[in-house]
Amino acid sequence: MAVLAGLLMASGCSRLDFIRPDTSRKGFESTAPEINLKRKRGGNALAHVQLAQQRLAAGDLAGAQSAAKQGLKLDPRSADAHTVMALALDRVGKPADAGDHYRRAAELAPERGGTLNNYGTWLCSNGRAAESLAWFEQALAAPGYATPGAALANAGACAMQVGQNARAERDLRRAVMLDPDSPVALGALAELEFKAGRAFQARAFSERRLAVAPADPQTLQLASQIEQQLGDNAAAARYVQRIRAEFPDTRGFETGEGGKP
Repeated sequence: MAVLAGLLMASGCSRLDFIRPDTSRKGFESTAPEINLKRKRGGNALAHVQLAQQRLAAGDLAGAQSAAKQGLKLDPRSADAHTVMALALDRVGKPADAGDHYRRAAELAPERGGTLNNYGTWLCSNGRAAESLAWFEQALAAPGYATPGAALANAGACAMQVGQNARAERDLRRAVMLDPDSPVALGALAELEFKAGRAFQARAFSERRLAVAPADPQTLQLASQIEQQLGDNAAAARYVQRIRAEFPDTRGFETGEGGKP
């Protein structure tokens, strides 16, 4: 669920957390960039970025795009304006245009781990998982990156997509060490263990994943498949019933046709 954080004042500088992208469809974690209120260049652009953020929080996607566009007119090099524009475009179903802005933000702010993570997330969720891994590495190397667990979870999930299972397990376990409640890392570890034939371990991660965040059809389908592998058909059927009850418009997941694994 999208979250709006407040303005935090510290050391004469401010960190403004953006609305986070709706990653429930993609299964990744995005982190927010920082806005430096002391920037001399494009000072008026900041007001438009803040307005764009407010409109995005309110669900006014057209208004968010308009405000972000005004911010970019005043300061074309504002990574913050590019980021909020990318978020709005992503939500209106324009992933290619969103990707251009995520990329530009990462180029303009290569020292911001959150911005680099967001571009890596976009790459991985748009069929470019192998390319995304380098961006997650850059995010992890960024000085002062406050949420490395997010980039590690994303890197592990994306490494698994391209068959780099050893790397995936390494990054996912590191992510869980940093953030034991990471739904991305827990869900990916459940899938990794299931595919390796370790159903008991997969069940443990699946149950933890379902305990820390709202379920989605893919997570419930995996839980059902794990129970089938363990021979508990009653438990498997309960997960199928949850898919039908909680996601009535979803088709195919309960029969294994609706997505991975």
